[in-house]
Amino acid sequence: MSCRFRNFLFTVVVTVVAVFSSAALWSQPAPQTSAVPPLPSDVPATAERYSLLLMGNLAGQQAVWTASDSTLHVFFQFNDRGRGPKTTSILKLDGNGIPVSEVITGNDYMKAAVTENYSLEAGTARWKNDDEQGEKKISAPAYYSPLNGGPFEIALIAHAALQNRGKIPLLPDGEARVQRKAELDIEAAGHKKHVALYAVAGLDFSPTYFWLDEAGKYFATVDEWGTIVPEGWESSVATLLTEQNKIKQSRAAELAAKLAHQSAGGILFDHANVFDAESGKIVPNQQVLISGQRIVGVGPSLSMDGKGAAPQIIDATGKTLIPGLWDMHAHVGDNDGLLNLAAGVTTVRDLANDTDSLMARRQRIADGKEIGTRIVLAGIIDGRGPFQGPTKVLVSTEAEARAAVDNYKRLGYVQIKIYSSVPPAVVPAIIDEAHRNGMRVSGHIPAEMTASQCVELGYDEIQHVNFLILNFFPEIKNTNTIARLVEPAKVGATLDLTSPRVQSFIKLLQDHHTKLDLTLSVFEDSYLSRAGEIPVGFRPVANRLPAQVRRGLLSQGMTPPPGMDETYRKSFAKMMELTGLLYRAGIPIEAGTDSMAGFALEHELELEAQAGIPPSQVLQNATLRSARIMSLDKDLGSIAPGKLADVVLVDGNPAANISDVRKTVLVVKDGVIYKPSELYSELGVTP
Repeated sequence: MSCRFRNFLFTVVVTVVAVFSSAALWSQPAPQTSAVPPLPSDVPATAERYSLLLMGNLAGQQAVWTASDSTLHVFFQFNDRGRGPKTTSILKLDGNGIPVSEVITGNDYMKAAVTENYSLEAGTARWKNDDEQGEKKISAPAYYSPLNGGPFEIALIAHAALQNRGKIPLLPDGEARVQRKAELDIEAAGHKKHVALYAVAGLDFSPTYFWLDEAGKYFATVDEWGTIVPEGWESSVATLLTEQNKIKQSRAAELAAKLAHQSAGGILFDHANVFDAESGKIVPNQQVLISGQRIVGVGPSLSMDGKGAAPQIIDATGKTLIPGLWDMHAHVGDNDGLLNLAAGVTTVRDLANDTDSLMARRQRIADGKEIGTRIVLAGIIDGRGPFQGPTKVLVSTEAEARAAVDNYKRLGYVQIKIYSSVPPAVVPAIIDEAHRNGMRVSGHIPAEMTASQCVELGYDEIQHVNFLILNFFPEIKNTNTIARLVEPAKVGATLDLTSPRVQSFIKLLQDHHTKLDLTLSVFEDSYLSRAGEIPVGFRPVANRLPAQVRRGLLSQGMTPPPGMDETYRKSFAKMMELTGLLYRAGIPIEAGTDSMAGFALEHELELEAQAGIPPSQVLQNATLRSARIMSLDKDLGSIAPGKLADVVLVDGNPAANISDVRKTVLVVKDGVIYKPSELYSELGVTP
């Protein structure tokens, strides 16, 4: 599932969901993934070879060499739970090291065939890939930004920009701006090397970081989740990451000082139409007074004590004040704090991440050194094998499972997420230990199991609507592979929602009070979007996004087999029908995305409304009901005296038209004011 919209050419944190954890969670080192694809036989022995590591496990490679005809070859592949790209790029460079032609073949992350071509002849640049084609007259150096290239190419962009005063136009659109940020001497296996950290802006919402050696050649891209580093230099990753994080965190602190607005006398919203999350109704013309981190008054006319500084008065006439929104399915990354707060999301539940980095991020947010939401912690557990998730919390036995749960509890986690390769025999122990610790249990449905079995064993919640569809097709066993995404698209359309087995399953959910985190927008993107199309949910905002982020949206859809296009569409329609049926049966439906922060939640709420849930109840799902599920409603989820001051001012009435959540005017989290226009501007998003 996609939660990050970036091209793997520029950073290894990409269009795959970041499900990972750190060594601090599990003392036994995770084994290397057993399904590492071998390098093709035509990769020469003289090629420069790089290891791709997912949470420290070898998962793929990059190989770079110059052929006898002077063309540059870049081979790149990795395995992530049976998914992952495999591409070969062949480039011809001009005298300045800028490509004048490039041909890319292979397959993308979801295994669809890839063909991409670029050429520059007589001042005309032409490009064509599976998602776009075009041409442009150019009279100065420019760099075509391929959708399917290997990570090595970022060094070519850097070289081109550094020859041009640190910047270079990108094709089809945009501009790359490169800066040198730091340098290090590193050592591995007795070898020493001097490397420099660079940041390139213009490829994502925030700078993308990478390392070059002293000759200006590509050295590494490092991240807590995924890393590319030359073979033999794997031991240097921790040193590189430490230095890189210093730079990133310094930038985050500067943004926090600039964009978080304190009000010494508090805040008074005047003439606000307040959404009452308890009743689901709008209470017109109210005043809401905030002092410090708390809401201290709500009413038609509040009296001020006259002591201390006067509150900052915000005229909310004609606007709606709603509680801060929740995203119940997040994997928090570097840009997510700004994206979420700009969209009115003040709390997220993180359903798998690198524990060390996530805990450090939470602390920076609490200390005011980084802009971010509240983060509720849920920890992932998976089983060992060729399709294991990129996590070090891997279990094979009951003892390992119970120890992993206990360690999550010790670290302050409140929920366990069971992943797709957990052995079925271990699932009862995880559930039992979590419940003994007062923790909730949710997750994917492990391979060889059904949703019904997991509910009967004690799942409190299920992630992703595809697993509900798969419940009725138990013959599909290998759901820890790409099959869990592809097969529901093929068979979902045939499901009879009036059948006794569907009604029996709904009764089971009712009896066990099971909650559902459906992530509808992910499946709409996958099943309905076609090559070259902006997914439906992003169309209202696509023209506001940075050029390269917008391009990344063009390849979010899956490629149906011949003759199955309409089947894929009908399968998503069935998911929507099922959602409406579950709502009418009283099954609690959460608002979770597993996708791009902020923008995806806005559309997730729209899809819930399209499925038949009244907008006011959709808004309740994303506020008070989320807080209640996580037992945090004492402090969060509604606008009431004594609660934490997480509120969002919206230009419209989302209780009547849920799409009005897109019109955030002002956001308050913990009594601190954030202006969406400022946050978006820092991200390269047009306000």
